[in-house]
Amino acid sequence: MELKLGIPKGSLQESTIKIFKEAGYDIKVRERNYYPAVDDPELKCMLIRAQEMARYVEGGELDCGLTGLDWIKENRANVVEVCELVYAKQSFRPIKWVLAVKEDSPYMSVKDLEGKTIATEVVNLTTDYLASHGVTANVEFSWGTTEVKVPQLADAIVEITETGSSLRANNLKIIDTVLETTTRFIANKKAYEDPEKRAKIDRVTMMLRSVIDAVPKVCLMLNAPENNLESILEILPSENPTISHLAKGDWVDVM
Repeated sequence: MELKLGIPKGSLQESTIKIFKEAGYDIKVRERNYYPAVDDPELKCMLIRAQEMARYVEGGELDCGLTGLDWIKENRANVVEVCELVYAKQSFRPIKWVLAVKEDSPYMSVKDLEGKTIATEVVNLTTDYLASHGVTANVEFSWGTTEVKVPQLADAIVEITETGSSLRANNLKIIDTVLETTTRFIANKKAYEDPEKRAKIDRVTMMLRSVIDAVPKVCLMLNAPENNLESILEILPSENPTISHLAKGDWVDVM
């Protein structure tokens, strides 16, 4: 059995490969090569832009892959969302697509943009958002540097932000959140119906989730007198810590 796995190329690439490594999968990317080596004979990796991942997983060119909820919606892809993995380029928290205008703009809400021009990389996502608010506008695809297009080339933009620093640097203000998005592990429907492939996908996602779930947690270890153990256990967040007696004396190790 061979599982064709899409690794997102671009902003998520480094953080994705790091999480896989911590989960026990060592992925090596060679320069100018889009087929990374991995130390698991059941996996065949391919680097694909996150923007296209859902389309190729839906079509069966890939069995599974990692991409954002935003790109699943933008491609209107019919795939299995196996699990949510909350990580991004710089942090372990969701990122947002936001509707932004110039700081001194008269536009205060999406309703004010009726008939106006909005530049964005996510045309379908923006069109669906506007429709949900009963607004019709001219949505133009932007190839990049979207922040500089307001107000000369567009009245507003829909742009992704993790920290908001780029928007602030270009004197833009956010007037609404279009979508809060996180990374998803997705699978082709037919592939996920295959017992062997599904079992492999579930094992991989279990390992990835364990890495991400461990991020906000800490391991507390201490040595203490055994006669204080009861009071210590009352304040520990763990319901069943490991207790070991030390080699000498009436002390215990608590973990």
